[in-house]
Amino acid sequence: MRFAPRTHDVRVPRLVGLMAVDAKAAAQAHGVLLSAPDRPDLRHAVVDYVVRQYPAPGVEVPRGATVTVWFDLGPGEGDGGSGVREPRRPGPEPDGVGRERSPCGT
Repeated sequence: MRFAPRTHDVRVPRLVGLMAVDAKAAAQAHGVLLSAPDRPDLRHAVVDYVVRQYPAPGVEVPRGATVTVWFDLGPGEGDGGSGVREPRRPGPEPDGVGRERSPCGT
């Protein structure tokens, strides 16, 4: 494993898309710590995928700063994970566009 050189500031690695175990290793190699508000058991998380992070990749932070990550919801978590949905409005009536067009040649 490669470690970042000992400087005051480090760049935040891109963690989105990595499994938890790989995100932890990448964070350690770059000199930052991980925090996961949706996973209090982050030490035991292995195969969950990071879907969001803060601060963004490439931002310079002090060595030892905390990067917050969020993971995808697994089966049976978060009531399906579909989020809030807007109410659907009725679609256009069948052949609605055809009624709006004028016949060819008129």
